[in-house]
Parts: sequence; C-alpha cells; structure tokens
Amino acid sequence: MGATESTNALPFPSEWLPDATAEQIARALDALRAISAIEPDRFLSVRAPLPSLEDTSWELSDFKQHALAAVAADIGLNRLVYKTVPKRVPESEFWRCFFCWAHITVTQVVQTLPPAAAAAAPPPPLSLAVIEAGDSATTTAIISAFAGSAAFKAFAQAEMEDILRRDAEDGDKLAAGIAMAVEKGVLQADPPVEPLTKVDVLGKTADAVAQEIVAALGSAPSAGCVVVLQGLSGTGKGTTVAKLQSVLPRCTSWSNGNVFRALTLLAVTKCELEGLTFGANVLTPPFLAELVGCLSFGKYKGAFDIAIEGHGLSLLVSEVANTILKEPKVGKNIPTVAKMTQGEVVGFAAAAAEAMRADGMNVLMEGREQTLNYVRSPHRFELVLSEPLTIGERRAAQRLMGAALEALQKADAATADVKATLDSALAKLTATS
Repeated sequence: MGATESTNALPFPSEWLPDATAEQIARALDALRAISAIEPDRFLSVRAPLPSLEDTSWELSDFKQHALAAVAADIGLNRLVYKTVPKRVPESEFWRCFFCWAHITVTQVVQTLPPAAAAAAPPPPLSLAVIEAGDSATTTAIISAFAGSAAFKAFAQAEMEDILRRDAEDGDKLAAGIAMAVEKGVLQADPPVEPLTKVDVLGKTADAVAQEIVAALGSAPSAGCVVVLQGLSGTGKGTTVAKLQSVLPRCTSWSNGNVFRALTLLAVTKCELEGLTFGANVLTPPFLAELVGCLSFGKYKGAFDIAIEGHGLSLLVSEVANTILKEPKVGKNIPTVAKMTQGEVVGFAAAAAEAMRADGMNVLMEGREQTLNYVRSPHRFELVLSEPLTIGERRAAQRLMGAALEALQKADAATADVKATLDSALAKLTATS
C-alpha cells in the first residue's frame, strides 16, 4: 500500500470516534501521525485493545480502506513499513499493530474531549461543506434529510443486519470452539453464570457509561475484582474498557492473543523436534493438554507474566512477545491452533484473571458471551443499544457520504444539488446491495 493511493475513508473506523465534530476528527488525525515515529520494537509489541484486533480474528480486508487512508494521511508510515515488512512481520501483522495503536490513540483523544452539550443542536442543512466535513454533523444531516424515506430506512436496516450478521458469525465460530472443548472435557457444558447487568448506551457518552459501571461495582475495586464486559459491535465496548482502565485502581485488561501465540510456538516446536508435519490433525486432545501444561501464569521478576517451559523452551512471554512470538512460523499457524484451543485458552484466561484479582488487581475481561460465560465474576455487564437501528442509520449515512462526495467535489458548489446526489448514491448502493 503506497502513499499515492487515495481514499475518502478515515484512517480508522468511524465508530471509534462516534458523533465527532470536524475539530475532533482533526485532533484524532493529528494524533495518529505520531504512530509512524514509534520504534519498531515498541510498535510490534502492542496489545490488542479489541477482540477484532486480536491476531486470531484479525482480517486485513475489513480495514483495507482505512489502511489506504492512513498511508495517504502520513507518508512517514512508509518508513515504518520498510523497517518491519517483511523483515520482521508480514504486511497483515503490520496493519493489525497499526490499528491497535490507532484505537489506543483515538480513545485517548475521546478521553480529552469536552462533555457534549446538554441539548443537541438541530442538524445543519445539507450543503457541500457539510458533506466534506465528514463528521457527526454530516451523518446527522443526512439521516435528518432522509427522515421518512422508505428506501433509506431499508438501507439502514440492511446495514444494521449486516453488522448483526457479522457478530452472529463470530459468535458461531466461538460456539463451535466451545462445543469442541466441551466434547474434549476441557470445559463444562453449562457453566453457572452470575446475573448480568445490562447498560443501555443510547444517547450516553463513554464517560457516562463507565461511571454507571463504576457505580454498580461499589467498593469491589478497592479490594480487586474481575469485570466482565460483553455486547454487540457498535456499542462501545473498547472505549468503555479504556475509560474504566483510566479510573479504576490497579487495573489491567486481559488479552488472549499471546496465549494463542505461546501455544502455537509450542505446537510448532514440538512438531519440529518429533519430525511431525504441523497441521490440525496433530492437535489431538493429549497433544494440546501437554502444550497447555507447558504454560503457567504467575508473578515472575515482580510482575504477572506467562512462562513457557518445555520442548527446549524456557521463556517469559513479556520478553519474547515482540520477537520469537512474532516469527512467521508462529503467525501463519495461529488460526489453526486457535480453532482447536478455544476452550484451553478460555480456561487459562479465567484462572489468570482470578490470580490477579486475588492479588488486589482489577481485571477487565471484554469479549463475547460464549467465552466470557466461563469467567467467574459477580460483576458482569452487557452494553446494549435500545434502538439498534441507530447503528445502521449511521453506517448508511457514512456510506452515502462517501459515495456522493466525489461527485459533489466535481460540481459547482453554488449550484450543487446535494440531496439529489445523495438520492442517486442511495439508488446505486441499494441496487448493488
């Protein structure tokens, strides 16, 4: 991906900075330019702040337009690419790390934004300037302009259903892994799940959502607790986790990524030592049980870490996360191992979270219901949106904006018929969807 390629997309998903003004987007874009100056070792060692950015579920194709926009916005990224691809990691892993940093950066921008005004201003009238702004006022104006439009409502409904479909597909994949673990005897079929508190995020800021959760936790954080947070895409789980991590004492968020990498390293190494051809067929229950036995979680050198001991390996994950665990033989085989070890990793994560809680830490476990049901905690929350069509309307408005922008920029600003151009874009998008 070179700097000569162009796109009208932002260098990050718009839902990472919801309801943003043009000024806020500009601040985020300025902050993102600092990523290219990060040293390669630190850049590659970033932890995934969202499940979709874990290397076990990462899909570059979902972020391609944002990656093109990132390169176009900061030519310095090319230098970082040259330092790391393919010498250190494949291109897909580079962009996964970039978007991990992008989410962290955008979240920090969100945390510094002033509180929203109590009363929302009426949407501005459609104009070329409003469309070019590409901010929350743009989506609000488009949604308002299409109020009462059956075609737009149907398009928004389809966008919402697409988001829900992807969530369901991800859930089905996890459920299949859990079912496999139950069959192997690694997990029980119906774990006892504590009561769940639902938090409606409609019309609330991330600060308000986080404070609602903190209030529900009461005095638990003073002694340490495990906080389970689940919810559909678009409900703001990642932003909420970042907010909670900034306000709770001795707080950390858990990621399964390095556990999968450690198991993959062990699996590949064992195959090399025993002359076996690596593949799903060798990942039998006894084989995997032995690998899991090579991992232990606890305090090493004064800090919690994962130790790898076995098959000639004696490593601490924190010390090799950016080197050995990023080697191609590990990266290319993670999907195979992850598919077969969902249950093992869920069990390991639950035990690690409990160990940190017992030490007085507050542990944030964010993800899908299918796996989080195996984490024991009385502090369980689900972010919900009482009007889910809102997500679809925003996505639909963003797609209309992108489709219409190029045509509008070629038109005379004084005579441009913005609504007619958006109508045309809607017709084309609905005809091909």
